[in-house]
Amino acid sequence: MRPLHRLASATVALAWVLFLPYEAVSYARVPTGDAEGPSDAAAEPFGAECRVRVDASDVTAHCHNPYPQADHVRLHIECADWWDLDSDGSAVRAGPAQTVRLDGRCWKEVRSAWVSHAPGS
Repeated sequence: MRPLHRLASATVALAWVLFLPYEAVSYARVPTGDAEGPSDAAAEPFGAECRVRVDASDVTAHCHNPYPQADHVRLHIECADWWDLDSDGSAVRAGPAQTVRLDGRCWKEVRSAWVSHAPGS
């Protein structure tokens, strides 16, 4: 009787995922010429491409900015243990066609690590 119960639970979970309302899905906003949309500066692509590598308790991120506008990137690290302090690195300027390296670590294990972006001059 147990396998039948598990199959029913899995079927209900699958049904929830398949029938989510369309409002839950994000759509890209495409400006049209008729309506007053964002300025050309806001429509330009922005943001450095970052690759984050976790090796045991060490975190390294390499960010390359291919765009003409500068990007300020920050490394954020969330540690697995409650007593291990999470860290938010300082902002580093990634200029046009520039690659920067960001480092950080936890004492024991890393739960997650990500990079945030902010436009800069």
